[in-house]
Amino acid sequence: MTIKQNGFVKSSLPEEWKKVLGSVASEFGDIVDVEALQVIPLKGAMTNEVYQINWRTKDGDLFRRVLLRVYGEGVEVFFNRDDEIRTFECMSNHGQGPRLLGRFEHGRVEEFIHARTLAAADLRDPEISALIATKMREFHSLDMPGPKNVVIWDRIRNWLSEAKSLCSLKDAREFALDILEEEISMLEKELSQDDQDIGFCHNDLQYGNIMIDEETRSITLIDYEYACCNPVAYDIANHFCEMVANYHSDTPHVMDFSKYPDLVERQRFVRTYLNSSGYEPSDTEVEQLVHDVEKYTLANHLHWALWGIISGYVNKIDFDYMEYARQRFRQYWLRKPELLGSWGISP
Repeated sequence: MTIKQNGFVKSSLPEEWKKVLGSVASEFGDIVDVEALQVIPLKGAMTNEVYQINWRTKDGDLFRRVLLRVYGEGVEVFFNRDDEIRTFECMSNHGQGPRLLGRFEHGRVEEFIHARTLAAADLRDPEISALIATKMREFHSLDMPGPKNVVIWDRIRNWLSEAKSLCSLKDAREFALDILEEEISMLEKELSQDDQDIGFCHNDLQYGNIMIDEETRSITLIDYEYACCNPVAYDIANHFCEMVANYHSDTPHVMDFSKYPDLVERQRFVRTYLNSSGYEPSDTEVEQLVHDVEKYTLANHLHWALWGIISGYVNKIDFDYMEYARQRFRQYWLRKPELLGSWGISP
């Protein structure tokens, strides 16, 4: 496939892509030539290939734009694509995220959102962080179809089983996979609470999945591949952990844990999150959620470490998944004694 970043060409895209794109373009009704398009690869996706598609319109200087998403190899290990599409369409019906415009066997065409994807530094901007906290609370409150039970523990166990089936003996020993089942059970027992707030969680709130309209300052969350019901503390913990990543650097797999938000930042985020539902939370409520979030970072580290191992075997994207997994495991064993006290014995 030839992709030109500048200029409009009669594309040599795969036929299934061209067929869906042609159908979408025809629906617009004002495109000069549906086969003459501009294809711009977008960076930062870790499991999919993503392209911006532009067509010239009869209006001259104006373009029509859509987003073309090509699914990564092996991702069916992590989630059910049909479930993800249903979530995508339901989110659109709720007025959240882009509209689904077309599908083909290994990808889809989405509405192009005229907003800016956040950069790593944006997550530390107090104003943008407050907007994200408010949006998260709205997202967690969505009434989505399907079961309302917590998914994270079964998901981690399933991924552990998959990692064991893929790993070489050397990797299995390095990552101590033989003792992780016990760790997962311990975390589930320690972290689960009868009164914890369960909501529809995004579960992958890295900066690349958050967009902002610079004029209206409205936030849009995109990419719902891992979305499901979970403790909201888990979702917030995931977002805090993502503040240490920069997937657009020369070493996108390297996480700088010195950039993890400090206590003041975490308290501010949690207070805004709780306050956005319409009442002023007490200091005790804020402190409790901050405390719960910190413990759930451990579940996040195991979740994404196992994701890294599996991805290292099934995904061909240029990303050092194994080193990423090592960092997440290292952080898990480092933080566990501090966060869990007597549970914190490490191998």
